[in-house]
Amino acid sequence: MRVNRLLNVLRALMVAVGLVWLVLTPARAYEPEILQLGVQRTTEAVYLSARLKLAPGAAVEDALLKGVPLYFAWQADVYRQRWYWSDKRVATASRTLRLVYQPLTRRWRLSLSTDTGGMAGAGLQYALHQNFDSLAEALAGVGRVSRWRVADAARLQAGDKHHVEWRFRLDLSLLPRPFQIGMGNQPEWNIGVQKVLRVPAQAEPEPYPESTPERRPGDDLGESVAAEPAR
Repeated sequence: MRVNRLLNVLRALMVAVGLVWLVLTPARAYEPEILQLGVQRTTEAVYLSARLKLAPGAAVEDALLKGVPLYFAWQADVYRQRWYWSDKRVATASRTLRLVYQPLTRRWRLSLSTDTGGMAGAGLQYALHQNFDSLAEALAGVGRVSRWRVADAARLQAGDKHHVEWRFRLDLSLLPRPFQIGMGNQPEWNIGVQKVLRVPAQAEPEPYPESTPERRPGDDLGESVAAEPAR
């Protein structure tokens, strides 16, 4: 009898430890496929261009169809490499995209915020908006940025090496409170990717606009650049 009780206690402890491990262990993030990613340095600024293929899981798409707004965050930090100390951040740029389905019009609305004040989702200020007929078109707008200005050229020191630490993610902290519970351990909701990109040592001349380029979803969504104080 005592042996059976001891075995039962051990089984219960093993189950409890397993549950705690599942709760505390972060789920592996789903990484969108990178179709294009590059950094351009000109005499005016440093630009980042990227195109991602977003394919949200069933749970995420179901939440969208129910009218739950989702927030996707882009962030780029530009660093100057220093051999004698840790790399110095010289500029940072960020943009938050809010995607929501509007059942009355059956259209998808994508809004851009460059607010860096740390406001909650409902408190963000949105400067630009676009409407799309399908989720695929809206996701193409979310996952695309063209010549995003991430640093002014004046922030880069001649002769030094620089790199960009870029990150894209679904910002779960901006979701409505009920949806945030347990989301961190569900792989479908952990959407994100990050890369480190080298900034070219030499600046290219600004291209002359010979003709109007073809506009794609997301091209009209703006930018935000913040420079770090010089030290």
